[in-house]
Amino acid sequence: MKQPVSSASYSSALRKARLSPLLFTLLLFLVLFSLLYGEDFARLAGQAEDRNAATRIPQLKRRGARPQKLPFAVGELDGGGGRCDVFSGRWVKDESGRPLYEEWQCPYIQPQLTCQVQGRPDKDYQHWRWQPHACSLPSFNATMMLEALRGKRLMFVGDSLNRGQFYSMVCLLHSVVPNESKSMEINFGSLSTFTAKNYNASIQFYWAPFLLESNSDDAIVHRISDRIVRRGSINKHGENWKGVDILVFNTYLWWMTGLTMKILEGEGSFNEAKDVVELTTEDAYRMAMKDMLRWVQDNMDLTKTRVFFTSMSPSHQKSQDWGAEPGGNCYNQTTMIEDPNYWGSDCRKGIMQVLGEELAESEVSVTFLNITQLSSYRKDAHTSIYKKQWLPLSPEQLANPVSYSDCVHWCLPGLQDTWNELLFAKLFYT
Repeated sequence: MKQPVSSASYSSALRKARLSPLLFTLLLFLVLFSLLYGEDFARLAGQAEDRNAATRIPQLKRRGARPQKLPFAVGELDGGGGRCDVFSGRWVKDESGRPLYEEWQCPYIQPQLTCQVQGRPDKDYQHWRWQPHACSLPSFNATMMLEALRGKRLMFVGDSLNRGQFYSMVCLLHSVVPNESKSMEINFGSLSTFTAKNYNASIQFYWAPFLLESNSDDAIVHRISDRIVRRGSINKHGENWKGVDILVFNTYLWWMTGLTMKILEGEGSFNEAKDVVELTTEDAYRMAMKDMLRWVQDNMDLTKTRVFFTSMSPSHQKSQDWGAEPGGNCYNQTTMIEDPNYWGSDCRKGIMQVLGEELAESEVSVTFLNITQLSSYRKDAHTSIYKKQWLPLSPEQLANPVSYSDCVHWCLPGLQDTWNELLFAKLFYT
């Protein structure tokens, strides 16, 4: 049985009913208003959003933000829920997959880097693969690389370590190019060029150990102890880099002459040594980095091209750095350094800091190839005494191989193939 409606409830319902015409009128007014003026409000809102975007975009540019998709990129390296730092990892033995080519299969390697031909008895240094902690490196694909370079130029610019990386890249690519379609032109000036004619592709090396003009610019005769660099002179070499599609810079080793560096002001001759000032090595290096980044900004279309910078290549001149008896170096070293925190005394952190600061503050999109730490473990991979000696060795040197062991450069095949695997990964997978 239904409960009777009380007089109070009835009065309340009656009041609500009386409000409904007012609500109906209000709703009708809002609908008509939105139809008449909604477009104007949307335009005003869009203008406000545009103003907000205009204030954000310069901030992104000042932080050196990169475009949504970098040229040549085809995908991303997935670290399983996050980005993968390909430079953080460990070396793993890979007897079946390494080396990526045999020394005898690549006729282009300079005799300073052909360690097996020069008598090195072991090959373990060839059988290591770099394994990032959070992902795996994509396999180097020579055909994919050459297709990307079709009608284009890849140039390595820097010192003899970048030249080693250049020869490594040539060795990684040349096997898929028919013999009649490939050529190597070694210019005893500054430029060497490997050409894959069927791809209309060029892989080049340009000698410029400081990037700026210096008294060490002769590609053959450059062993000068009193090194001098000309301020603001990057265009001297930069004229030869114009039109390149992928640039890979390096410069470090030649700056390591002490705590200061001589800088030539103006247009005077290096031989006269007038108007020379001295800067700390870090300040001089910063000067070069600023000039390099300014040149890239002025001369490269970064919507179509890519620029890389390879960090310092470590040497292993002091055995005490890795806890061995003093007086030794990389000579006779056949195992790597296992301490994950190892950092040799030859790698100046001040230079690394300068490089990091300049790249971070720049508006220019430069991809950093941080090969320093992973290469620091590889005291076993240097050419040591197993290289062509251009001058006869003295009896004293022959009696003490440590005295002439090269602990700067690297055997090929070997470590520098990994540098190019990292270049491949960062070129195609962001």
